[in-house]
Parts: sequence; structure tokens; C-alpha cells
Amino acid sequence: MMKKTYNIIVLLALIGLFWSCEDDDKVVLQQPESFVLNTPKYATGIYDLKNTETIEFTTSQPDYGFTAAAIYTVEVSLSEDFSEYVTLPGSYTTAKFRINAADLALALVGMHGVTEESDYPADPHPLYVRLSSALNNKNAGEVHSNVITLPLVKGYFALDPMVMPENMYIIGNVAGNWNWDGATVMIPVWGSPGKFWAMQYLGQTSDGANAEIKFNTEKDWNGNEFGFGQATVNANGTADPGASDSDGNVGIGNPGWYIVVMTTTISGRDFEYAVDFYPPYVQLQGETAGGNWDTTDEKYRFSIPELSLGADAPFISPPFTNTGEVRASIKLPGHEWWHTEFIVLNGKFEARGAGDDQERVIGNAGKKLYINFTTNSGKIE
Repeated sequence: MMKKTYNIIVLLALIGLFWSCEDDDKVVLQQPESFVLNTPKYATGIYDLKNTETIEFTTSQPDYGFTAAAIYTVEVSLSEDFSEYVTLPGSYTTAKFRINAADLALALVGMHGVTEESDYPADPHPLYVRLSSALNNKNAGEVHSNVITLPLVKGYFALDPMVMPENMYIIGNVAGNWNWDGATVMIPVWGSPGKFWAMQYLGQTSDGANAEIKFNTEKDWNGNEFGFGQATVNANGTADPGASDSDGNVGIGNPGWYIVVMTTTISGRDFEYAVDFYPPYVQLQGETAGGNWDTTDEKYRFSIPELSLGADAPFISPPFTNTGEVRASIKLPGHEWWHTEFIVLNGKFEARGAGDDQERVIGNAGKKLYINFTTNSGKIE
């Protein structure tokens, strides 16, 4: 009897599961016309964005016909009809959330169209807010809430934080032939945001003209390229390139190979650049340099190619003193050698830059390291 009762219970459970699955199959996505964004409790007060960290909002979920994980974004406007509006950064998946007051302040600067602090509205003003809800990042089931009014929002002249450039390029008559596709990619100095270096051939062109160079943080003639007069030139460098103003370019009066170093600083809302030139010294380091680390000893220094050989000539190390890990670097004032180290992996020049320790390659005593800084290639033989 107990066994029969148990079988009946299992059968009833399976029938319930079957009907449940049938019901699930009948779930249909509804497209709601709107949903409710609640007016904050203290909406009649002044929202002083400069002295507020966050603003809290609550909402009811749109009726999609089933319980769905909606994604909410916040839209704000200076007009109630939302003829123009801005979507604030970030998205939310709960019915209660907080927006960043600094993000709103930054959006208001653009909405008011002001470029000077003196032009920013001094008095609090109305701001209109609505939510957009969607079921996924492709905006499936997108619907807008009602519009609420925050009568007294006091913004300020907020600005995006200044961030150091992550890239820097050299272009010139011998560096890419004024074509950004062939521009030199400068290498970040480890632990020094905004500081870059490159081993650069600055010999003469095929028609005998001296080298001229410019810089940019992008490979583009976008108006942000800079040269002589827009950067401090060789204030700290220890090599003399004979730099001069050549129609706004940095003209090189003393042709040669140079380590070119670009240092970026931030002054107010502007970047300031300093370009320095150093002798083209490349050093073996560590086991293959007699066990010496951070060395600048000439006997562990690479040979410098003759200018007559052109930009594609390799720098060649002295013979390795020992069998061991092959490590090399340039050496900049105020930096440890590994801040600017590099190696050759599978025939390719690989700089550490701002990254982690690199793979290791073993070189046998008596072998040499060859590096072509123009083609970013090399070998051990």
C-alpha cells in the first residue's frame, strides 16, 4: 500500500511539472508603455552637486509579462519634453540605486554649453529626469519611465580628470617620411606615466636634408601634433642634437642616433611636454655582462652603427661573458636599468615598457645580441 501511495505522489508531481513546463512555454514578452520613476523624498530641496556624492532614485519594474532582470539607465534634460537629453554613465539592475553626483555635474557642463567657469549658471535650476529600461545591452524591450522634476539643482564647472597619455609617436622626414603609418612608436618608461623613450635614427635624408621631427599621442594629423615651440627641447638631455625650430618641427643640426625621451606633465587643464636627447648607449645587463647589474660600463655596451649604414643597421653587443639570461637596456637618469629593459624573443625586439617581467632567453658565452631598433627585430648569434 505504501509503495502504491508513493507512486501516486510521484505521478502527481510529474503531472504538475508537465503543466508547469506548459505554462512556461506560454510566457509571452509584453511591451510596456511606461513605468514609474518615483520622485525622491527630498526633491524640493537644493541638490548641491559640488557637496553631494550621490543621488538616490527608486523605481517600479516595467511589466514585461514576467519577472525580468531589467537594466536601467538615467537620462536627464533641461527641458521637460526631453527634446534634448543626456544619458548618464553607468547602468543599474535594482529598483533602488544611486547615481554619481560628479557624473551629473559633468553632464550639465555640456548641456549648458559653457567652456569657461565664469559662464556657468550660478543659481539652482530645474532638471528633468527619466529612466530607460531594457532587457539586455541591445535594448530589447526598451521603454521610458515618466519624467520627474528636481526643481533646484545647483551644478558647478566640472571637468573630466586629466589623464596621462598612454601612447606617443615620432614622425618626421626620416621617421616615417611624414606618414603616420611608419611613425616610431615610443616605449613607456616603467613606473612613469606619461614618459616615453625611443632609439631613433636622426641622420640625413637621401637628398642630404637634416632630420626634422614632430610628436603626437595619436597616429594622426589631428591638430594635436607638436614640435619646436610647443615642447621644451633638451633641457635635461646630455647629447647635443643641435636642435632648432624648423617651421615648427624640431630640426636636428647634428645628425646621429639618439635616445629620444618625452616627458609629459599636467599643468592645470593642459599637457606640457619636454623632449630630451641622450647618447645612443645600449647595455648588456646581468649574467652575460660579467654578472654586473645596472651597469653603464663601456665594455658591456653595444656598438653604435655608422650613420652611413642608414636606419636599418643593427646595434651589436660585445660577446657574452657567460652563458645565462640575456638582458639589455638603455639607462636614463633617475631610473633603474629595468625601467627601460628589453630583449629579443623569436626574432622580435620586445621592450618591457610599463608591463611585467618578460620571458627569459638563454645566450651562450661568446654569442652576441643584435638589435635593429627601426624594424624592431633582432637575433642572438
